[in-house]
Amino acid sequence: MQAFAILAGIEALTRGTLLSVFPLVMYRAFQDAAVVSGFYFAVGLLSLATGLMVPMLTRLMPRRWVYTLGVGLYLLAAVCGMIGGTFTAVALLCGTLGTATVFVCFNAYVLDNVAKADFSKLETLRLFYGGIGWSGGPVTGVWLLQYWHGAPFAVSGIAASVMLAAFWAFRMGNGRVITRAKAASPNPFVYLRRFFLQPRLVSGWSFAVIRSCGWWVFIVYVSIFAVDRGLGDKVGGIATSLANLGLFISPFMLAWMKKRTVRLAVRAGFAFGGVCFLIGAAVSPWPWATVGVLMVGAYALVWLDICGGLPFLMSVKPSERTEMSAVYSSFRDVSGIVTPGVAWVVLHLAPVEAVFAVMGVGMFAAWAVAGRLHPDLGLPGAERMRGLAEPRG
Repeated sequence: MQAFAILAGIEALTRGTLLSVFPLVMYRAFQDAAVVSGFYFAVGLLSLATGLMVPMLTRLMPRRWVYTLGVGLYLLAAVCGMIGGTFTAVALLCGTLGTATVFVCFNAYVLDNVAKADFSKLETLRLFYGGIGWSGGPVTGVWLLQYWHGAPFAVSGIAASVMLAAFWAFRMGNGRVITRAKAASPNPFVYLRRFFLQPRLVSGWSFAVIRSCGWWVFIVYVSIFAVDRGLGDKVGGIATSLANLGLFISPFMLAWMKKRTVRLAVRAGFAFGGVCFLIGAAVSPWPWATVGVLMVGAYALVWLDICGGLPFLMSVKPSERTEMSAVYSSFRDVSGIVTPGVAWVVLHLAPVEAVFAVMGVGMFAAWAVAGRLHPDLGLPGAERMRGLAEPRG
């Protein structure tokens, strides 16, 4: 698990440095939040297609080379970002496609090598190791942007190079971490059908989508909101960095969560996040209050980063690990389509803060669906059996 956490930590620096940079450079280029949403929507569509095709790609080459290709896209994104101008849009595309590719491979490795009982421990360790990249990266990227538009991209490229080197080093030192899937991946339309026939997987995937939509709204539209309200272009990066400090308390979150069921943990995260997003929209006449409330709400997103994916991961059949990891990874791309798509419509009718209100409603919808999860999901087998034997009061 240590190797997975280290790789995730380096990737956090690779992506985190550009997290708040992309919304700013895109908004500077087009000066229109709706146009920026349109670009993100198009990139999300391409990323979704890429993620679903990765299992087929692993039939043509070993998984380790597909992972390497994904990191190579991170490097290409860094180069295009340093060029600037119209190449910034290409950088966004390459970075997003790289994320889709790496994420599918990473989850396939996890499902191959980590026991279900250890998923929550790995997620917590992964988030803790990524704390520096996700918390320090956004503010560092925005700070570097004022000196040279290519500086954040240069840092991201260096981190991607280290990530690639670490990946191959772990393969050399521990072959069990980096192994190719034994079974060939079928046509995506076949395993998508199997996915839709399993309600537990569908609901678990929907939680991941809505959680990811929350991050999209916070990262992209808080930055745009801050610039639009005259708070400055650094506020978004600072807010994202402060919100991601929650990653450092993820072990304490896990300790609390271990004493409860997955259903309770997931519902608590969506309920708290929904309240914060709705309040953030309501207090928009006071922009600093909106930013502050949404920063608090982002801690609910950190919480859901730990527990929100467990309903899906705990329901995957061993024989479908590679295929279903591709389906699961699509949550990032789907949220990258849904969020800017919905925002594009909302922004034609209302100001930016309306996007926060819509997100709050979406989180409460997830809270309602999570109520249908099995009450004992996540409990050890012995405790589940004891619960069956004891009357419920």
